[in-house]
Amino acid sequence: MSILDQVRTLLDRAIAETRDPRLYEARQRVDEPLRVAIAGKVKAGKSTLLNALVGEELAATDAGECTRIVTWYADGRTYSVTAFLTDGTSEPRPFTRRDGAVQINLGRPAEQVDHLEVRVPSSRLRRHTLIDTPGIASLSTDVSLRTMAFLEAEGERAAQTDAVIYLLRHMHGSDVRFLESFHGDGLSSGTPVNAVGVLSRADEIGGCRLDAMSSAARVAARYATDERLRRLCPVVVPVAGLLGAAGATLREEEYRVLAAVAAEPMDDVVELLLTADRFAASSEARARVLDRLGLFGVRLSVRLIREGRVADSGGLARELTEHSGIDRLREVFAAQFVERSEVLKARSALAVLDECLPPGSVLAGEAERIRASAHEFVELRLLHQIRSGRLPGSDDQLAEMDRLLGGAGGAAYTRMNLPSDAAPERIAAAARETLTRWQGIAEHPFSPRELKMAARAVARSCEAVLAG
Repeated sequence: MSILDQVRTLLDRAIAETRDPRLYEARQRVDEPLRVAIAGKVKAGKSTLLNALVGEELAATDAGECTRIVTWYADGRTYSVTAFLTDGTSEPRPFTRRDGAVQINLGRPAEQVDHLEVRVPSSRLRRHTLIDTPGIASLSTDVSLRTMAFLEAEGERAAQTDAVIYLLRHMHGSDVRFLESFHGDGLSSGTPVNAVGVLSRADEIGGCRLDAMSSAARVAARYATDERLRRLCPVVVPVAGLLGAAGATLREEEYRVLAAVAAEPMDDVVELLLTADRFAASSEARARVLDRLGLFGVRLSVRLIREGRVADSGGLARELTEHSGIDRLREVFAAQFVERSEVLKARSALAVLDECLPPGSVLAGEAERIRASAHEFVELRLLHQIRSGRLPGSDDQLAEMDRLLGGAGGAAYTRMNLPSDAAPERIAAAARETLTRWQGIAEHPFSPRELKMAARAVARSCEAVLAG
């Protein structure tokens, strides 16, 4: 029986015994898509990134009332918006589409709305619900508190989200403090593998120069080696959200505007692309394109068109997507979240059970048994120990343990450090060789006790690969 099936069974028993409404909600949640929040400081580019991930202009990126409210974006049969109010009731809300984005008529002060739910037919939202949160470190204390209250797991209170994409621009102490509050103790309320960092608005880091994304990649690599950040957010991906969103939604008229600029004499092109103000001056069409792509996106597009590397809007859209970093983020998203969706949802459900069940009861004991015996949770605990520097071993041993325990993704080929098209026989051979080596470490008389225990868990992960 899978870990999620064990948790489902326990939830059913707990509901029958206690009738606690929180458990009904938890039982429903385990069968829903994974909940992934997008968080970060004000103006970090959260709504733009959400649009890029969904591949549609959904979230308004202006500073309207709705940007102060936690908003859920989920798959649905038709477009609809529901406001969930602070008094526990809910009501449908009228909306329009302006420049693609969903513009919602709240009909009441934002303080009376707990959160909004936007339903949209989307294949990309069938496996995970994306949650756009207000910016932390906002000048408005109320706005920051909304996000902190939604994401934090205090004591035994379960967080409302299973994982988080955290947007960084320049790493500050407040970023580390936020991630620490989200992770809690590293397992019961959070883990080092349910957070992915995004170096957002990456094109601006290099001053919107054509090599800006290379500069951003170097900054992201530096962040990923920072001890404080790595134990909380082990992967940092540079993403130019405007490029990703534009690549998914580029319009033919926007391509024509860019092509017209590219056809100008070189001296005129250089002059136009010198600053954002010069490009947008005296042309509403160019101003709209600049707003959609940013200065880096405009410069890149003009270069691609001028050099003949793209000849139509479809080709430009593909290039913008490739340069944006959004495909890499989707790969990391799949490895860190989608492949682990069952264990992340099971962990969230167990946190609710901890909150609802009396300590020392039979059901509480069963919840603890699942948590202690499930190998998936053993892997998460060890990953947390590795990344917080609490496990002995050489750098090479710790790096390999991280990978074998699923730190870079749960797929067998990823654990064995093989390409995605590796044949099953090659994966099995690598798993057998790795299993023998880690069994040797577990049995070696000079291995520290903590390393021996970790090595046994690594060996079990290798056995699971072979069994699969």
